[in-house]
Amino acid sequence: MTDKKTILITGASRGIGLLAAHALAANGHSVYAGMRDIAGRNAEPAARMWATAQAEGRDLAPVELDVSDEHACQAAIDKVEADKPLDVLVNNAGVMPVGLTEAFTMAQTKDVFDVNVYGIMRMTRAALPAMRRRKSGLIVNLSSSAGRFGMPFFGIYCASKWAVEAYSEALHNELESFGIDCVLVEPSGHGTDLVVTAPAPNDTTRLEAYGDLAAGRDRLLGMFGQMFETDTTGTDANNVATAITQLVETSQTRPIRVQVGHDMGVSAVNAAVAPIQAKLIDMLKPVYSGEVANG
Repeated sequence: MTDKKTILITGASRGIGLLAAHALAANGHSVYAGMRDIAGRNAEPAARMWATAQAEGRDLAPVELDVSDEHACQAAIDKVEADKPLDVLVNNAGVMPVGLTEAFTMAQTKDVFDVNVYGIMRMTRAALPAMRRRKSGLIVNLSSSAGRFGMPFFGIYCASKWAVEAYSEALHNELESFGIDCVLVEPSGHGTDLVVTAPAPNDTTRLEAYGDLAAGRDRLLGMFGQMFETDTTGTDANNVATAITQLVETSQTRPIRVQVGHDMGVSAVNAAVAPIQAKLIDMLKPVYSGEVANG
């Protein structure tokens, strides 16, 4: 196998995070599976993970982690670093609100960004100082196809993932000289519980103003649920876990974006935008790197 790496994954009590944790541990890596409230609501997933790790001889352990809590983020990083140097951070934790965009309250929107955007920022800021000192590391941020499109009923979710895309792209270039990679994984719809647990908008007055259109949320979620039941290959969340594993283990230059699942035109968007973005970076790099001033 490739060199054994120490990996921390957020949101690993279920879904893609859980699958990626097991896939990476099965390949011989040392994996810390971040999850909230290990002694409470996630006691059962944590116990199952411990049992599987012991039975199969895997280096896999749950670790207490709430990405909405800055102190908890730092504590999780400190715990890993106290054991061994952290090689890879996989920012997977996220929520997917679905419904009419106007009807999500500001409090709801802040809650979504607190996990989907600020959670990634908290974890990345906690992990980077040690990675920079070692001049080595990999950060994998879970975005979405929704990070490249604005879609009806997914406005808040798309906005959060667009923010993740911009943040990650900036880091990708800023960290290059430190030998640290920051890359994005962009899954389309996959069969996880994000659909089942999707928050609905709370402003009923604004929902009522839209009439029957307000029922579009239920129709869309029903469509996705049916797709997950019938298309068990293209929407299998193991596809995303495999893509994460490949990014961790590759010895080749990593692409900044990896699209997974039904394409939805994302690859075409990425291909069209890439040369424009590269041209902008080529223009700015001599300035921000000091090459102009030093030359």
